Amino acid sequence: MHETRHDIIQAVTFENPDMLIAFCEGIQSASPVDAFVRPEPSDMPGYDSKVIMAAGTFVSGASIELSADGPLRSPYAAYFQGGITWPHVKYGILSTVQQLKNKHLITV
Repeated sequence: MHETRHDIIQAVTFENPDMLIAFCEGIQSASPVDAFVRPEPSDMPGYDSKVIMAAGTFVSGASIELSADGPLRSPYAAYFQGGITWPHVKYGILSTVQQLKNKHLITV
């Protein structure tokens, strides 16, 4: 598959729910708004499993700027989207790697 992509959503899959949670925590910690908030998986209407949501936004409630969310069930996919600027997206990704490393879920 060598087609050019034009969407802004990337599914990132993990081996287990702890990795998915750590990824979302990393995105949230890179947020200019509410970086101190720790996202928690919770029940959501319309889902058959708990869902975790992180928003790395500049404006409270916006999701296009940088966000990640996903249900806590196999294949443990975080739907990572947005990013107004490359530096903010890069910072978000680096924050997720640091969070995964801090929780001893990956080695770098």
